[in-house]
Amino acid sequence: MDVITIGDAMVSMQPQTKGPMRFVNSFDRKAGGAEFNLAIGCARLGLSTTWISRLGNDEFGRFIRNFARGEGVDTSQVGLVDGYPTSVQFKEVYEGGGGRTFYYRSNSPTVTLTEETIGASTFKGGRVLHITGVFMALDKEKNVPLVKKAIRLAKEQGLFISLDPNIRLKLWQKEEAREALLDILPEVDLLLAGMEEAEILFNSVDPDVIFQKCSDLGLSSVVLKDGGNGSTGWENGEKVVAPPVKAESVVDTVGAGDGFDAGYLYSWLQGWPLEKRLHVANTIGSMVVGVSGDNEGLPYLDDVLIRLGEKEFIER
Repeated sequence: MDVITIGDAMVSMQPQTKGPMRFVNSFDRKAGGAEFNLAIGCARLGLSTTWISRLGNDEFGRFIRNFARGEGVDTSQVGLVDGYPTSVQFKEVYEGGGGRTFYYRSNSPTVTLTEETIGASTFKGGRVLHITGVFMALDKEKNVPLVKKAIRLAKEQGLFISLDPNIRLKLWQKEEAREALLDILPEVDLLLAGMEEAEILFNSVDPDVIFQKCSDLGLSSVVLKDGGNGSTGWENGEKVVAPPVKAESVVDTVGAGDGFDAGYLYSWLQGWPLEKRLHVANTIGSMVVGVSGDNEGLPYLDDVLIRLGEKEFIER
């Protein structure tokens, strides 16, 4: 596997009209979740991807697993469990593309993922382990040790460890997130953080300060995602500021960060220089926001190459 990730997935109820959810009368059923979206994004770029998770043994669980299979994601380590309903989220989307998410994910099926679930063979042949703070926040007492064990086993197998803090303040407090994430950062190879998340972790929005604090923790590679302002990368002392790629339209901003992560990991696996990695990731993020849904806008590799001007687009 090129990329292995561990985490939850939910049925995502997408509103058919924009504005406050109390005025929305109908929704489209879709699938979403940070790690799930990352797996879909990597698979569409042509990477072999494994997603480790648990879903309810119900129609929503089957829908999500089948969706992932159809995208080419390896779901051999996705189990359907009785007694734990598949999680659901309802989205509220505003005219400008932003919005809010309302979660119904208590008693998540992922509580049945335990440290005993993860063994050395889980990561055999893998190249990257990608983790996020979302899975850790769902059950701090259980999932934080599980993630630590996964990192340890993956590093023993020689995998590159990527972390997106993906701090969800509806799941845990800032102090809890900071403590748990800073604790594992010394074991991480790559940090992919939004500016708001970086501020929570390091009490600063100055990239140079953040990079220095990461260096003190032993990190060699850090990327700061700043939405429409572009991104900044730091690797082994080299700093690159990548300007934003203008989106053709902004319909829904959910999933843009996951698309950025997928694009960056793809580029890293190709051995591309930092500047190109950031540009590709910025490009994919700009493509994702133009489509409604958590992962519907995640592009295929050909689409990215066309947007980059590296492949000709033939319309008819």
